Amino acid sequence: MTSSPLDTDQTSPIRAGVLGYGLSGRVFHAPFLAANPDYSLDVIVTGNAERAAAAQAAYPNVQVLGTAEELFARDELDLVVIGTPPETHVPLAHAALDAGLAVVIDKPFSTTSQEGWELVNRAASLGLPITVFQNRRWDGDFLTLQALLAEGALGEVHRFESRFESFKPGPARSWKAQATPAAGGGILFDLGAHLIDQAVQLFGPVADLDGAVSADVRTRRSDAAADDDSFVSLQHASGVSSQLWMSKFAAQVGPRYRVLGSTSAYVKWGLDGQEDAIQAGARPEDADFGVEPESSWGRLGVDGATVAVPTRRGSYSAFYAVLADALLRGGELPVDPADAIRTIELIERIHASTR
Repeated sequence: MTSSPLDTDQTSPIRAGVLGYGLSGRVFHAPFLAANPDYSLDVIVTGNAERAAAAQAAYPNVQVLGTAEELFARDELDLVVIGTPPETHVPLAHAALDAGLAVVIDKPFSTTSQEGWELVNRAASLGLPITVFQNRRWDGDFLTLQALLAEGALGEVHRFESRFESFKPGPARSWKAQATPAAGGGILFDLGAHLIDQAVQLFGPVADLDGAVSADVRTRRSDAAADDDSFVSLQHASGVSSQLWMSKFAAQVGPRYRVLGSTSAYVKWGLDGQEDAIQAGARPEDADFGVEPESSWGRLGVDGATVAVPTRRGSYSAFYAVLADALLRGGELPVDPADAIRTIELIERIHASTR
């Protein structure tokens, strides 16, 4: 399945509601909707009184509701963004489609690939747009690596190493503490959904061969219900080998990217700064938002002869800009949900093989 231009009579502004005001709604969705004039952020839903107060303080003109049912009962919205725990994604998306709304779902798109395909097929039958928020496609370092590959700056790439690592060995917080893999819990569904998506975007589909996918999936917290320290190896049909690390137990983290080619290598340390900037009070419309300091730039070359490569400006705002173009002007959706479901198929394959 591939995305195609939409037939739409949608007008601006796109009236949007956000379901959930935890990290997802508060950091990744509400600020970017509010900053884009093609959208009107009209509703935020949270059943948590403290979060409701924070949402109202941050967005005084937004109506804060306590339940999803209240949002779906309204008839003046165009788009709903689902930023709730993974096991709620599919039922809430079906309810949104019942209400005639366009849908954005946070990753993971669904907890099973079967439910994901059923949801996409239903949206298509209703003629309603549905997409998934794979925001890491707009990390500055990922955009930089894409550009280097397009230029042939590394020659023929044979190995791709990618990491999301941190050191947070204490008890897990919020719903993540007890979410099982069946409920979309664990670091493989969480950060792995980004790492796998990036690898496939850069180097193409995984080879249809025995042994093309292998993994080491570990649960290190004694109170955790799912994996929190995992490694995945992918063999792409293109010949590239991807090694992907995701961990909350890395007391010393490895490089964000280490990409080895026939003529050069690219090594990048540190994470894209957009999430931390929003957490610290920055706004997407700030003049320097998404700009990485020179001290964090990656290096290209061969040992003894490397040069710093300016990191391209990160832009999670681009997801919503592309979505607005799709809804208002019939452009392509920012992310084909089929991509996300194929990632879930790989995660299912990994869990089945390591269970």
